[in-house]
Amino acid sequence: MRSFLLSLLLLLPLTSSFTLSPSSPSFRPSTSLSVDIAEVDAVGNNIIVKKTLAKAQDSGLLTKVYQSGLLSKAKKAGVTLTSLEPVLKLASENPDVLLLVEASGPDVLPLLPTIVDVAPGALPLLAALIQVPPAVVASLAVVGPAAAYAVVQAVPDDGAVGIAVQTLAVALLGLGLPVVGLGGAKVLGDLTK
Repeated sequence: MRSFLLSLLLLLPLTSSFTLSPSSPSFRPSTSLSVDIAEVDAVGNNIIVKKTLAKAQDSGLLTKVYQSGLLSKAKKAGVTLTSLEPVLKLASENPDVLLLVEASGPDVLPLLPTIVDVAPGALPLLAALIQVPPAVVASLAVVGPAAAYAVVQAVPDDGAVGIAVQTLAVALLGLGLPVVGLGGAKVLGDLTK
């Protein structure tokens, strides 16, 4: 629910920026995905957002969220709407963040239908993840580098493939996993206060 609300909050400023006409000096041509980002209906609603919301309604996405138990598990974990206050405060104190979100709109909007398609399958995973203690998530910061070290020691570096595997292991396990672990623990800890 929280991520759904955050998505809606992030989309609100985007919808106002797509009423540009092709003669406008800041009009951007459509992307390589051949989607006309500035396409709006007669009222001024962005067509991509409108179709995505209709698709979410037709697929019963909110019903599936309810049936998955995600909301009750989030409530048991301590996630509340008041947890959004720091995010809203941060956004109000840093208008540049909203400008970045708005500027990324043309690249993000074509992904919305895919997100709506993937969301029902991801709900059981989200319901399980919301119950994981932040300390367990933070432990990825220790496990990742240890696993990277083990891969570097186990894989011989006598050829290009071995070196590539070692490099990938260090990048994903040694660097990526600690960032995800510490960041995820921070977010989960803030949400479940």
